This record gives sequence, C-alpha cells and structure tokens, in this order.
Amino acid sequence: MEWPDPQARLEVESLQAYSAPLEGRRGLLRLDFNENTVGPSPKVVAAIRAIPAAHFAIYPEYDGLREAVVANLSDRSDGRPGLGRPLLPGQIGLFNGVDAAIHAVFHAYGDRGERLLTTSPTFGYYTPCALMQGMEIEAIPYGEPDFAFPLEAIRAALGGLGDAADPSAPPPRILLICNPNNPTGTRLAPEPILELAAAAPQTLVVVDELYEAFGGDSVLPRADFASTPNLLVLRSLAKTAGLAGLRIGFAVGAAAVVDRISRVTGPYDINSVAVIAAHAALADQAYTDAYVAEVRRARGWLVEQLQRFGVRHHVAGGNYLLIWPQRPPAEVEAELRAAGILVRSMAGKPLIDGSLRVSLGTSEQMQQFWRAYAAIEPVL
Repeated sequence: MEWPDPQARLEVESLQAYSAPLEGRRGLLRLDFNENTVGPSPKVVAAIRAIPAAHFAIYPEYDGLREAVVANLSDRSDGRPGLGRPLLPGQIGLFNGVDAAIHAVFHAYGDRGERLLTTSPTFGYYTPCALMQGMEIEAIPYGEPDFAFPLEAIRAALGGLGDAADPSAPPPRILLICNPNNPTGTRLAPEPILELAAAAPQTLVVVDELYEAFGGDSVLPRADFASTPNLLVLRSLAKTAGLAGLRIGFAVGAAAVVDRISRVTGPYDINSVAVIAAHAALADQAYTDAYVAEVRRARGWLVEQLQRFGVRHHVAGGNYLLIWPQRPPAEVEAELRAAGILVRSMAGKPLIDGSLRVSLGTSEQMQQFWRAYAAIEPVL
C-alpha cells in the first residue's frame, strides 16, 4: 500500500518556487545573471587559500565582520557619499546572500492576509517569499515608455497618502523597492524613499540596493534609522566584489529590526569560507571600485553602439541593460549561447516582454558580445 505524500502548509502546496537556470554556465561569457564577470580580488583568493585545513572542521565565527561592514560603508574611496549617520555593529545583519535576507524579512514580518506592496516587473524572488507567508501582493507597474517609478501610485497604495489614497485601507505590511530595479534599471532618488518611510511608520520599507554601485542612489548617506526605524537596506558582495558563489549579504537598519529578521535564521547560515572572503573583499575596496568603474565605461561604449545602429534598448541603473532584437528573442538567445555568450530572456515579464537582459562586464567582454550580436541580428 502506498501512503500519500505528507502535505505541507496550504501556501507551500500551491507555491511555484523561484528558480533560475544556473547549470551548465561555466566556460561561457556570463551576461545572464548580473554577476561580476572577472572574479574577486586576488587578496580574496589568497585569503581563502590560506585557510588551515583544521578550520573546515570548526563552526564559523562572525566576530569582527559587522564592524568590517560598518568601516567599509563609512570610508568610501570611490568619491560617493558614505554614511549619513554613524552605524553600530548591531545595525548590520549577516545573511547567506541577500536572498536569505529577503526570505528572513518575510518570515519575520509577513503574515497571512497581509499585503506586500512592490513594483512590476521586479526581482522574481519577492513573490514566492510573500506567497509562502500567505500574503497578498500588490505590484504596481512602472510607467511607460521609460519605466519611471510609480511614485504617486505607491503613495496611494500605502494608505492615506496622495490624492487617490483610501485612508480606510490597512497599510501594507512590507513595501519592497529594488533600487536600481532589476530588470528595468529604474532609479529612484533617496529623498522620496525616506519620505515614504517617514509617512508610513506601520510599513516596513525594504530597499534592495544590490546594484546601487553601478549607477544608483543609495538611501544610506541620508538615512536616520532612529527617526525611520521601519527602513531596511539590503546590500551584497555578489555583484560588485565577485562573491556570488559564496553567498554573503547584509541588512542595514535599526537594531531592533535587524534583530528580528536575524531571529528567523540559523545559527551558522554563513559558512567560514564566505566570512574570510568577505573580510578580504571589504578590506580591498579599491579592487571593487576599479571593477565597477570598468563596467560603467563598458556600458557607455555599448550604449554608443546601440544608439549608432538604431537598436532598441533601455539603460538606466545597474550593471545590465535591455535590448529588443528584431528576430524572436528565443532564437537570438540560443544563437548567442552557441557563440559562447549567455543572456537572459525577459519573455512573459510585464512591460518588457520580447527583450533580452544583458549583463555588463568589462570593455573587452562587451566588445565580444557586440561582435556576436551584430553577426546574429541585422544591425550592420
């Protein structure tokens, strides 16, 4: 006799998990998942290689890592603003990648029947995290044709804000803003975000800043977590410092909020290798800054080619842009893969269906991409 499978919670039984086709990508030019395309600092590699064998048998230790994050955020060698107000180590949460931080936010603050307010299209992992908690999702589309942030609609949806607001509606439990937004690159200045957080104290306002370094507007230089304790900022070493494979992310906010989202994680979620790599990467900010500067130069060169040959595209913030090929995107994506280059189809996504998202790497890598794309698409 066969017994039926044990049933999970209703929300999980009906959930379609977020997944990305991450297999079989090594050895190719990876322009599909917005990763660092050259790898981490040599100092990171040296630190990992120097780990004594006996240390692999010891549980991870996190002493000093929060302090290193605070020091890194405070001392900006790239000329951009640092922190608006001093941070304490207790205001830094450590997570097994920002994906784990996002999951923890929903696990700690989301509940059945409550509402997530966000934008559309945006990072796909927000939706399953909300649904597994039984939350309702209100996703407000970006404006066409330039994918402008729907600020007034967000104000109204927060409840009691703006001309179209319904003051009787309960406020959303979580407002999640990806800034710059993945995949549209939409940028939102810090001031409106801080105003939203101040005007909606019952809503946890989470700002996903994974791509801020490549052309964005961080709220951290202007944030005051004492006056807006409902504000939380997410950062990572995946896209900039090249540690995507080691999974290390941070949440920055009021100590009470950081404490609550840390309660729903495991005691040793971040492995020892990631901790050592993070220390080395944070201490070599110059390497990360140089890589970011090179990506921005490469973006300028590629945009010049797209403009010169009349290729429909959209570029704003982040280390990626959108291209609309004249031929079916699936065919172009497949032919680029055959040429050794991976890009990501945006098929089925609202507003940007029919486009390809192309991650940005070095100038040499973008020249390689352009030669392949121009040979596949009738642009020359």
